[in-house]
Amino acid sequence: MSDNHRELIQRFVDMINSHDVSTMAEHTAPGHIDHNPIVADGIEANTAFFQQIFDAFPDVKILVHDLIVEGDRIVGRFEYSGTHQGVFFGIPATGRTLTFQTIDIWRVEDGLLAEHWDQLDVAGMFHQLGADFYAGQGE
Repeated sequence: MSDNHRELIQRFVDMINSHDVSTMAEHTAPGHIDHNPIVADGIEANTAFFQQIFDAFPDVKILVHDLIVEGDRIVGRFEYSGTHQGVFFGIPATGRTLTFQTIDIWRVEDGLLAEHWDQLDVAGMFHQLGADFYAGQGE
């Protein structure tokens, strides 16, 4: 099972690095549940979310730092980087390079990613793009 799960994540990574959302069904279940509040459930929502990422960061790439497989769970630490060349959550293109890491946990069902949780530094991401939502607070 471990090798199959690693191959599943490789398909996910390949989708991101090739910017080919047409391959989403090769790794993501149709009834996919996403516990990230900005991504709705379902394969269509995941497809739309990643298309928005590719539109905003046309050169985005993902690098796998760690991958742990246990039972029906996959845990990964990933690094994303790309140049902000399109609107991203209402922020117009800045031309800045964005680099951030995520820790993701997936539950695998029937050989596909069925459920997802993640942690990332959203404030740090927006800071890199010049949108300091917390500037001046606590002073």
